[in-house]
Amino acid sequence: MNVAVLASGTGTNLQALFDHVHGSEGISIVAVASDKPDAPALERARVARVPARAFPAEGFPDRSGRDLAIADWLTSQGAELVVLAGYMQLLSEEFLARFPDRVINVHPALLPAFPGLAAVEQAISYGVKVFGVTVHFVDGGVDSGPVILQRAIELPSAREPAEVLERLHPIEHELLPEAVRLIARGAVSFDPANPRRVVIER
Repeated sequence: MNVAVLASGTGTNLQALFDHVHGSEGISIVAVASDKPDAPALERARVARVPARAFPAEGFPDRSGRDLAIADWLTSQGAELVVLAGYMQLLSEEFLARFPDRVINVHPALLPAFPGLAAVEQAISYGVKVFGVTVHFVDGGVDSGPVILQRAIELPSAREPAEVLERLHPIEHELLPEAVRLIARGAVSFDPANPRRVVIER
């Protein structure tokens, strides 16, 4: 399965994909794109000798135009699954229509709680004692797509976002590659009786 990755920042989740799934079990990362020309994730791709390209907002008349340009490029690279690994932009319906049920995201909260930006800050402000990570399909909403995998961790004394994120990053680096492996194996499907429920065959 050919995988494309979108990333806006440092690319630690991208690196986890390179380290754990790229080149194994029939999985290849074939393209990395970013909205930030200086994103370290792009350099990680170049080091791995994977095609990398930036699509800055100022180069396009609107979000839809940029998203279609990204979709065209990913398609030209043979992408079959699109993974959002710290991509900080909402994707348009036009983009999602090009990859139906083939776009996934990793989010640092136990969805449906605390969607959107600053999820960890939201959770701390709310006073939760359990934090976590979700890998989910992307739909037209904000972190509202069907859940593929989740894992929780108890941090009853957490006060600082950096402290929580330090504990969540290793979970992200395990769950995201695992979700890609499961999809590549054909082990992920939707319950016909409830299309929001993802069924996983281990």
